[in-house]
Amino acid sequence: MLLLRTLLQMPELRLSLHTGEDQLDRTVTRVYGTELPDPSRYLSGGELVLSGLLWHHGPQDSERFVRSLATARVAGLAASETENRELPFDLVDACLRHHVPLLEVPVDLSFATITERVSMELVGLSRHRRLLNVVAEGSGLPALLLAGSHELGEPCWVLSTAGRVVAGGELPERLTLVKEFLQADRLPKTVRGVTLVPVSERGGNRLTSWILVVGGSVQQEAAAELASLVGLERLREAQGRQIENRTAAPLVSAVLNGSADLESRLAAAGLERAQLRVISAVTSDQRTDLAAAVLEEALPQALVTPVGDTVCAIAKAGDSMPDDLREAMRVMEPGLGSTRVLVGISSPVASRGLRGAAEEAAHARRLGERRGGRTCVVAGEEIALHQLLLAGVPEELRTSLRRRLLGPVLDYDAEHGSDLVGTLKVFLDCSGSWTAAAARLHVHVNTLRYRVGRVEELLGADLAEFEARVDLFLALQAG
Repeated sequence: MLLLRTLLQMPELRLSLHTGEDQLDRTVTRVYGTELPDPSRYLSGGELVLSGLLWHHGPQDSERFVRSLATARVAGLAASETENRELPFDLVDACLRHHVPLLEVPVDLSFATITERVSMELVGLSRHRRLLNVVAEGSGLPALLLAGSHELGEPCWVLSTAGRVVAGGELPERLTLVKEFLQADRLPKTVRGVTLVPVSERGGNRLTSWILVVGGSVQQEAAAELASLVGLERLREAQGRQIENRTAAPLVSAVLNGSADLESRLAAAGLERAQLRVISAVTSDQRTDLAAAVLEEALPQALVTPVGDTVCAIAKAGDSMPDDLREAMRVMEPGLGSTRVLVGISSPVASRGLRGAAEEAAHARRLGERRGGRTCVVAGEEIALHQLLLAGVPEELRTSLRRRLLGPVLDYDAEHGSDLVGTLKVFLDCSGSWTAAAARLHVHVNTLRYRVGRVEELLGADLAEFEARVDLFLALQAG
C-alpha cells in the first residue's frame, strides 16, 4: 500500500507537511485534482487531493472545502499557492480542526509530476497485489510466471544454475545465459536482449539460486518484484526437497551397511522395483554443502545426503544421466571459483545391488582424481574392471606394487635414458602382437624383440605367460 508517509519521503516531490503528523499512515488509493469549492460528489475515499486553491477567497471557502474532504475520508490535501507564495492560515486551521493532513507543494513543481509519480507507484502496488494473489491461490510456478509475463509485457523463464528450464517454454540460449549469470559482477544484468535476475540465493552462493529471465530490457524494480515472488516458489521447492532428503540419510546408511530394512526404506522413498544409480561426490576443499548443492541442482529428483567428507545420492537410473550430469556441471563451472568437483556414478542396478553400486560410485569418483578439468564425472559402465579394482587400492600400496614389479626396468630407464617401460606398455596394449606393437613404435620387429627380451631379463619374467602379462599390465596401470 502507498502511504502519505511514503510521499513525504520521495525526494523528487519535495512535499512538506503542515498538519496531520499523526495521520501519515493513511493509504493513498488515487490522485484527484480539483478547483471546485465542494468536490465531495467526486470523492470515494483515500484520494490525495491536489488543488491550486483557485476556489479560495476567504475563511468560509476553506471551511467548506476542507469539510467536504473530511466527510469523504480523503487521504490528504496537497496544495500550492502560487499567488501569495504561502498557504492561507485559515486553510491550515481548517485542516487541523477537521483532521485532514495538509501537504504543501513547491511552486515550481507541477501537479502532473505528482500525479505521474503517484500513479506509477500505485500501478506497481496493483501489479504486486495481483501477482501475490496468484501465489496465495497456490496455482504454482507456471501460473505465476504466466501472470508475470502478462504484467511485464515480456516472455519470462526460470532457469536453474544447472541449465534446466524450471518454468517457461524452450530457451535455446539457456546454457549461455546461465554462464553469463554465474560470471556477472553485478545483477540484475541485461545480456543478449534479456534481463537476468537472481531468485532466492541460499547462503550467498549464486550456484544455489534460480534465474529469472525476462525477454527484454524491463524496469528492474518490476523484474525484482516478480523474482521475489518466484523466490517464494523456490522456497517451497527447497522445503519439499529438505523433507525428501530426510529419508536419504537412513536410506544411504541402510545401503552401506546392508541393513535388512533396505526394501522398506526404498518403498518409503518411492524407489522400490526401480533401476537405481548411486552417485558419490566430493570437492577439492571438502565442502559437502557445495557438493550437495551441485547434485541437487543437477539431479533434482535425487535423494542427497552428506556421508563424512563426501556426498552420496540415490536416483532412478537413466541411460543419459552421466552425460546430463556432465553438461550440467560444465554449465556450473563459472560459479565454482577455484573449487574442483569430482563425481562418480554407478551402473544401473536393482535394489539388491545397491551396496556394490555405492562402492562402484566411490571407485569411479576416485578415478576422476587422475583426470583434468574443474569438474569431472566418471560413470561405472565406462570403466574397465581393472581400473575399478585399482581405484580401491590405496595410493601408497599402488606405488609399492608398481615398484616391486617394475623396479629393475624403471631403474634401467633412469640410468640409460631409455624407455623400456613405454615399450612394455605398447606391447601389452597390442595384446602381445609383435607386428602391431612394432608398427606403433615405428621400429623393426627384431628391435622390438630385443627390447622385450631385455625387459624379461631385467624382471626375470616370461611375457609369453598370461599371468606375467596381467601382473605387469596392472603395475603399469597403477602408476
